[in-house]
Amino acid sequence: MIEMQNITKRYPGNREALTHLNLTIEQGEMAFLTGPSGAGKSTLLKLIAAIERPTRGQIFINRKNITRIPKRKVPSLRRHMGVVFQDHHLLHDRNVFDNVSLPLQIAGFAQVDINRRVRAALDKVDLLDKEQMMPITLSGGEQQRVGIARAVVHKPAILLADEPTGNLDPELSAEIMRLFSEFNQVGVTVLIASHDLELIKRMQKRIIRLCAGECVDSQSL
Repeated sequence: MIEMQNITKRYPGNREALTHLNLTIEQGEMAFLTGPSGAGKSTLLKLIAAIERPTRGQIFINRKNITRIPKRKVPSLRRHMGVVFQDHHLLHDRNVFDNVSLPLQIAGFAQVDINRRVRAALDKVDLLDKEQMMPITLSGGEQQRVGIARAVVHKPAILLADEPTGNLDPELSAEIMRLFSEFNQVGVTVLIASHDLELIKRMQKRIIRLCAGECVDSQSL
């Protein structure tokens, strides 16, 4: 599903975020990226989503090389992905329904399909009764669940999450991880960056440890 071959990512100032990294995520797998701050976790996710481009190396998704994909084709690539950020990236001038529907509006879905899919996604994250509320009125955990609903509303094959529980208490963190696990159980490939080692160990999934831009360990539990 996802294959990274000899990936190096160098930022201005000659700082290397990733160095000669090789990694494969199988279709339908759920795996966790961990490591200290600055290890390259966020950069790795951004490369998969074509938010960033590698300096060297190649990235394949479903055997298609996306390394030098033209900008005009990036939206098509991302229609098969959902991305969840730690800080939600919600639009605070739009209500919950409109935030979740945004990917479908961009993709040109009919309104009847938007209504059906958005409400199904909100029901999945237990927020159906808050579709008309503004994000600012929600708790941190609820805002994160809105972000998850938006990421999965178009039924992506790949779900990426960057520290999705970083600002949440242990109980809410466990609930968010349960949601990701449920998506994985229906065939979605899930890759999550997290510093919460105790939480991800309890998930009993593959753990990929990065340090200074290199993969230093990859183990299945």
